[in-house]
Amino acid sequence: MIYSHEVETMCPVAQGVNHGAAPIPEEAKWVKAKDVTDISGFTHGIGWCAPQQGACKLTLNVKEGIIQEALVETIGCSGMTHSAAMASEILPGRTILEALNTDLVCDAINTAMRELFLQIVYGRTQSAFSEDGLAIGAGLEDLGKGLRSQVGTMYGTLKKGPRYLEMAEGYVTGIALNEDDEIIGYQFVSFGKMMDFIKKGDDPATALEKSKGQYGRVADAAKIIDPRAE
Repeated sequence: MIYSHEVETMCPVAQGVNHGAAPIPEEAKWVKAKDVTDISGFTHGIGWCAPQQGACKLTLNVKEGIIQEALVETIGCSGMTHSAAMASEILPGRTILEALNTDLVCDAINTAMRELFLQIVYGRTQSAFSEDGLAIGAGLEDLGKGLRSQVGTMYGTLKKGPRYLEMAEGYVTGIALNEDDEIIGYQFVSFGKMMDFIKKGDDPATALEKSKGQYGRVADAAKIIDPRAE
């Protein structure tokens, strides 16, 4: 280590106050984090790319500084799905410091990693006050049955009004309207359930019927329209 002449000629003064790092909450413990291995936590974060044409929700489960579990969800850009595939291979096994300084291929995923890093190292994780944190696999619980992301896709124009295309329940197949052409409900198909039925041996037509559902006052509808065709 090299010191300047000015520093070398200074007289020494004792550094009296040295109480260490402030403790942060980690998995129901107060931890004075000095090394990356002192960090544990489960958390989520959102990232976006420079042109803001796509977004990423990143979920990490970190134990003793090492990423044990990663869930990468992207929307809005076709290339992001391939980036997410690569990130899901890259992230597990790396320390959060390595992950912060690793090219995760997509700016939105890199930004999400930055936001998560800040949450984790400042003790603002979802598991901050959960004893022993969350089990590896907790990320999958965010997806629910069928292991599909919670996606909402809506489109509207001034001339023709709103169209519900996808809800958390699934792919919207019909919009229920009242006599005044106001939306009072919708019909949907849960793709996750449908694929599960097909994998269990149901033919596609049967699986489709078993995966249908509806929400709202569909039974009271004056008419039901296809949101993609009408």
